[in-house]
Amino acid sequence: MSLAVAHPKIDLERLSDEELVEIARQGGENAIRLLVKRNNRRLFRVARAVVRDDAEAEDIVQETYVSAFTKLDSFRGNSRFSTWLTRIALNEALGRARKRRPAAELAELDISDSANGGSVIMFPISLKPPGADAELARKQVRDLLEKAVDELPDPFRLVFILRDIEERSTEDTASQLSLKPETVKTRLHRARRLMRLAVEKQVSATFSELFPFDGARCERMADRVIDRLRSVDKS
Repeated sequence: MSLAVAHPKIDLERLSDEELVEIARQGGENAIRLLVKRNNRRLFRVARAVVRDDAEAEDIVQETYVSAFTKLDSFRGNSRFSTWLTRIALNEALGRARKRRPAAELAELDISDSANGGSVIMFPISLKPPGADAELARKQVRDLLEKAVDELPDPFRLVFILRDIEERSTEDTASQLSLKPETVKTRLHRARRLMRLAVEKQVSATFSELFPFDGARCERMADRVIDRLRSVDKS
C-alpha cells in the first residue's frame, strides 16, 4: 500500500466506513486516519476485556490496524468493516492470552456458574466519595466499575463489554464471538448478576465512559499506524 493524502475536496467525515475503505485501498492516508479514530474505542475495549491491561490492549489495537490495512484485499465486504476489525483484534488478544495462561473452556465456566448460582462481586454500601469534586466522584465510580468488569469471568466479560458498554445488539455480539444468540443472552444475564444491581442502577450512565480511548491518545494511535504502514511500504 502506497500512502497518499486524500483529495481535499472530499468530505471524508460524511463517508461510511466501507466507502473510506475503498479510498484506503488506494493509499488514502486521511481515510485510514479516520477509520482508526472511528474504531479505536471499540477495539481497545474488546482487547482489554481479554488481556485486562491497558498497555497490552493498546498494542493489540495497533497490531490489528497494521494487519488490516496491509491486507485490505482480504476484506470482501461480507460483514461490516468494524466487525471485521473486531474479529482481528479479538483473535490477536485471545492468542496472546493463550500464550500467557491456559485457556479455560467457555462451556466449563458456564457450567460452573450455573452450578454455584454465580458468585457476587461485593461493592461498598455507599458510592458517595469524600469531597464535593464532581470530576473526582466520576473517576472513582468509573474505577469501581472497571475493576468490577475486570473481575468478571472471561466469556461473561466479553459479552458484557460488547452488549452493555459498546451497546451492540445480541445478534452482532453473537456473530463477533461466534456464539448462538441464546448463549449471548445467558452470559449477559450472568454478567449482570455478578455486577451488583444497586451499583448498576446508580452509575449506569457512566458505562459509556468506561475504558476511554480518545483525545491525544486516539490521535497518537493514528500516527503510529500511519508510521507502521509507511515502514511496510519501504520494505
